[in-house]
Formats: sequence, C-alpha cells, structure tokens
Amino acid sequence: MKKHLLFIALLALVFSVSRAQTSPQRLTVGDAVPKFSLLDQNGKTFNIADHIGKQLLVIYFYPKDESMVCTKEACAFRDSFDDFTKAGAAVIGINGGTVASHKAFADKYKLQFTLLSDPGNKVYTQFGVKGKLFLSGRQTFIIDKTGKVVYQYDSMMEGKQHAIDALAYVRSQVKK
Repeated sequence: MKKHLLFIALLALVFSVSRAQTSPQRLTVGDAVPKFSLLDQNGKTFNIADHIGKQLLVIYFYPKDESMVCTKEACAFRDSFDDFTKAGAAVIGINGGTVASHKAFADKYKLQFTLLSDPGNKVYTQFGVKGKLFLSGRQTFIIDKTGKVVYQYDSMMEGKQHAIDALAYVRSQVKK
C-alpha cells in the first residue's frame, strides 16, 4: 500500500513539474498584449486589435459568473464604470462562461462593460493567468494605447480590490 501511494505521489509530482515547464509565462509589465477575438455577452465579436490605441484597456479575468467574490468584483467595476470611462479606460471581463451566462450576469447586475466568453480558457492561457485549485484564476491587467501591459494585479480572494486598484492606476495616468 505504501509503495502504491508513493508511486501516485511521484507521478503527481512529475506531472506537475512537466506541466509547469510547458505552461506559458504570465504576462508582466512591458509585455505586448496577446492578439485575440472572443464573443461578448451580446454574441458580437470583440477583437482586441480594434481597441488598441483608442483608450486604456482594463482587462480582468475572473473564475465564474454568479460566484460570491466574482459578483463583488463585477459590481465594483460597475460602480466605478463612469470613473473608468471619464479617465479614458474601457473595462473588459473575461472567463470561460458561455455568452448566455455572461448576458444573464450582465443583465442581473446591470453591468455596463464588456464580458467576453473564453471557452477552453485560450485567452487565459495567452495571458498566463494561473488557476487556483479547481478554479480559473483572477487577475487584472491594464493595457496602454500602444498595446503594452502597464499594470497587473493578482489576488484570488480580493475581487473588489481589483477594481479599486485598477481605477487608482488609471487615475494616476490621467494626471501625467
């Protein structure tokens, strides 16, 4: 029995090491935003290339529509939406949920910003957003008008803080 458990533990370790070596690196400040196209909550195609150069892009990844922390996070972005807009920033939420799930979530909580459906978490992978346990990760990036990452924040349990810190960063850039 002990040999069997040891074999399983060793196999799990080998798998996690090999997976870590092949997974993409997390985007950091100075990196170019990956190119992607996804469907929004209204079924329309959102192509990141169409938005670079027009305004700052606040892109936040969140695990699941309707979960407690994700709802608080989305509502914090909603409550600051006018402030982001006045400062010249667009807010974009991304997760692996369906277009229909995003539509229902946006309607229920009166979210004015774009929610993108990322089936298979392909864009999550492009950004290098790491999951925690069995959940997709929670991370926020700000992309400048040149298409470069200028800010990133990562906290799984502090959903509301993503909006607070992102808005503080956006405001600091307006003053420059």
